[in-house]
Amino acid sequence: MQWFGRRESDNVDDRRGFTGGHAIFGGGIIGVIIIVIKLFMGESPTQVMSEAQQAPQTTQTAAAPLSAEDEKMGHMVRVILADNEDVWNKLFTQQGKQYEEPKLVLFRGATQSDCGGANSATGPFYCPTDHKVYIDLSFFDELKNRFGANGGDFAVAYVIAHEVGHHVQNLLGTFDKVQAAEQGLSEKEINKISVSVELQADFYAGVFAHYDDEMNHVIEPGDIENALSAASAVGDDHLQKQAQGYIVPDAFTHGTSAERVYWFKKGYKTGDISEGNTFANQQPQ
Repeated sequence: MQWFGRRESDNVDDRRGFTGGHAIFGGGIIGVIIIVIKLFMGESPTQVMSEAQQAPQTTQTAAAPLSAEDEKMGHMVRVILADNEDVWNKLFTQQGKQYEEPKLVLFRGATQSDCGGANSATGPFYCPTDHKVYIDLSFFDELKNRFGANGGDFAVAYVIAHEVGHHVQNLLGTFDKVQAAEQGLSEKEINKISVSVELQADFYAGVFAHYDDEMNHVIEPGDIENALSAASAVGDDHLQKQAQGYIVPDAFTHGTSAERVYWFKKGYKTGDISEGNTFANQQPQ
């Protein structure tokens, strides 16, 4: 991905110079995978908020200075966020709407959001109440080394674009509709709605990639493959198989690897927001 020397977003709150004083969630590889399933690939937005709000508060203490690699990652994230701003400002304007740019919080160890506490095990997530995306960049090492993704700059871009996709859903009223639709449903039925929410965020990530390349000519050979590898690595079937050795389709909350790849590719190929109705129970082809 070509990002060097390009505009960087001012909407980044870099908290990596501080670290939380208390652990928020249980450790261990199974615990980490379960947390990632719940928050990054996890439950419906309302469930995420409910669980996160019960997390203990954290204190902030000084951390070690950022390394040269950390500084480089910070610059890249700012460029990726700036590209998201450019794409979604353009698309919202074309529809006669006002796009509200989200904030992106970089942290190390642990921090606080309006949705509760977060630490490095939670993975990237979007908090609907404060309109912020939260990322501990160590997650991308986990994505590559533990979950088997290819890695690469565009894998980072996919993850950020997915979370910004949730922000787009929030602005378009999707979260409100989901919350209303979930009332009185069983856990199995709520999980199906959650899958649709997450697959739509993958579709929006693909739409972003479509217009980012059209506007900025950023995509290099292998970039889309890296994004698809990341999408595949965080499929429910892949994560459940890795965590417990078998899959439980009724417990899926983000969709299978094939579904996630399908919807990202559809967004990337079409660039048409109207094609992203993941709630119509369409199957990958």
